[in-house]
Amino acid sequence: MLFRRRSRLTQPTREALAAVLRDPTFELIPLKHAAERFAELPPGARVSVTASPGKGLETTIELCEQLAAAGFRPIPHLSARMTRDRAHLAELLARLRESGIDRAFVVGGDAKEPGAFEDGLSLLRAMAELGGGPREIGIPCYPEGHAFIPDGALLAALHEKAPFASSMTTQLCFDPGAIATWLAERRADGIRLPAVVGVPGVAEPQKLLAIAARIGVADTHRFLTKNVRFVTRLIRSGGFYRPDALLEGLAPHIADPAAGIVGLHLYTFNAVAATEAWRQAYLDRLGEPALV
Repeated sequence: MLFRRRSRLTQPTREALAAVLRDPTFELIPLKHAAERFAELPPGARVSVTASPGKGLETTIELCEQLAAAGFRPIPHLSARMTRDRAHLAELLARLRESGIDRAFVVGGDAKEPGAFEDGLSLLRAMAELGGGPREIGIPCYPEGHAFIPDGALLAALHEKAPFASSMTTQLCFDPGAIATWLAERRADGIRLPAVVGVPGVAEPQKLLAIAARIGVADTHRFLTKNVRFVTRLIRSGGFYRPDALLEGLAPHIADPAAGIVGLHLYTFNAVAATEAWRQAYLDRLGEPALV
């Protein structure tokens, strides 16, 4: 199998890995038929719904309202640059309250022309001033840097956003050592936010490119640029990606309390059925005396 390697985990690392795999966050892209993926999710799952300039924040919120009504735990992405002004923000927060949605993920976003909010920090501050926002707020972090933002600016923003957040989620990274090193450095810097590690689900090149095409021409460039490492590995493989080796490399760090890793975020690229089948099979293997 592609991107797989044989490994033997200790009992503590196997248990730690199984614990985060039992209740991960599944990410959905709010495409036209995204609601059809609901039946492929485990009951009551946490589901993170992205925000795209081509679809609008209202599409993200609508999908989250449907998820909440179906018994899931939705986490809408609130994009700063897609939020027009404070009145628009107040409307969005009111809709979340009315639907009983108490989680959100605040991002800067990809909109070329922002409204009143230039970045995630400005939106977080406005949410705090308005009050009545979600009980849990996640923010992104970048162990391998950002395609458009310098490392120094990323770290400064993380320090400023941390007091407003409940957790931070790592963006796509295929190097467990890079994730562990970055987390150790942030803990040394005084960042104590619990970390959720972003892991690609099971995907194939045709599926990924089809999703990129459906997002729209303008968004496709951003989508592919932000996920260039993943796209490159998929194309070179000629087949499916499975994150087994990445998880096995992360397992010792997940088991280490000093790293502060509390969960997994599965980037499904809407391949929910394949990702969930892989997750169940992987959990079954973790229940064996040894993973080989």
